Amino acid sequence: MKTVYDFTVKQPNGEQQSLKVYEGKPLIIVNTASKCGLTPQFKGLQELYDSYNDLGLEILGFPCDQFNNQEFDNIDETTEFCQLNYGVTFPIFAKIDVNGEQADPLFTFLKDQKKVLLSKKIKWNFTKFLVDSKGQVVKRYAPTTDPRKIKQELLKLLP
Repeated sequence: MKTVYDFTVKQPNGEQQSLKVYEGKPLIIVNTASKCGLTPQFKGLQELYDSYNDLGLEILGFPCDQFNNQEFDNIDETTEFCQLNYGVTFPIFAKIDVNGEQADPLFTFLKDQKKVLLSKKIKWNFTKFLVDSKGQVVKRYAPTTDPRKIKQELLKLLP
């Protein structure tokens, strides 16, 4: 059975990274944008990371510019913005597409695992996927879902 750990993603410096490095850890995988009305969710995501990273939680951010061009062109601007404005210390990867022909294979997998009303399409920035320590998608959260509302489900996945 395929898991999120079977995928390779691109780091901001262009190098490939296997998600196997996160094997055995629960994950929140999220498509992000720096210039979106939902951008303040970085704060809530960082709070979850600060609270539960010691217990194994990893949060993986994937900047995406597919929704009204709300992401910087330069990935260095993106990572600097996240760090300076929201104190983000969880990994931010290279900018990707989440829908369409150029959609990143990881997000195609995530969407296949958890559809919303029979639709696979990601509707906006900050769609969040909760993944268990076996690499299986447990739940998909709407862009408007406050990251703190994930806490209840997340706690079930932590040791």
